[in-house]
Amino acid sequence: MTFRIAPSILSADFARLGEEVRSVVRAGADLIHFDVMDNHYVPNLTVGPLVCAALKPHAGVPLDVHLMVRPVDRLVPEFAKAGAGIISFHPEASEHVDRTIALIREHGCKAGLVLNPATPLACLDYTLEKLDLVLLMSVNPGFGGQQFIASVLPKIAEVRRRIDSCGKPIWLEVDGGIKPDNIAQAARAGADTFVAGSAIFGAKDYAAVIKDMRARLAAL
Repeated sequence: MTFRIAPSILSADFARLGEEVRSVVRAGADLIHFDVMDNHYVPNLTVGPLVCAALKPHAGVPLDVHLMVRPVDRLVPEFAKAGAGIISFHPEASEHVDRTIALIREHGCKAGLVLNPATPLACLDYTLEKLDLVLLMSVNPGFGGQQFIASVLPKIAEVRRRIDSCGKPIWLEVDGGIKPDNIAQAARAGADTFVAGSAIFGAKDYAAVIKDMRARLAAL
């Protein structure tokens, strides 16, 4: 299995975002995770397409845009134009989930669906084969630095089973409280892509943390 590490800029130093992005890419990041919050769907306010476009030249790896906004459809074309490689959204934030997936794909991006810890898996019954990525939240979205919710592990395992059964190369991403001490646990459950914010940006040596995470994954 190919593992991917996606540092979340939510925990970066916003006064020097371009430099922070360049630093984690040099340190070995596979993706840059870009959290978009609207103070409506989630109780926080972060960044929009202009910041995404500004960071694109600094990245050199795909921008993994996670839309925590409602309504979601109007922002899809704007983030696609701003350089997003992947756009993921929450089913609760879309009036028509299938239409939003199609909109993302029409704009040349990979499409992901995000499930909160209490969101049932039933929404994957009719959408999974249309997706490039399933993102499972292992915290309730809105703020960085939260603790990993261990009860999400069986959910990761069930989504992995569904992905394997459908036979398509769909990524299974996990976001929330991921750090070196629990990344292998999430991988054993079936995740292959890991969003880490404070565990990376809160460290003095980004490369050392990413190297530690990769070593723990390689030991599986």
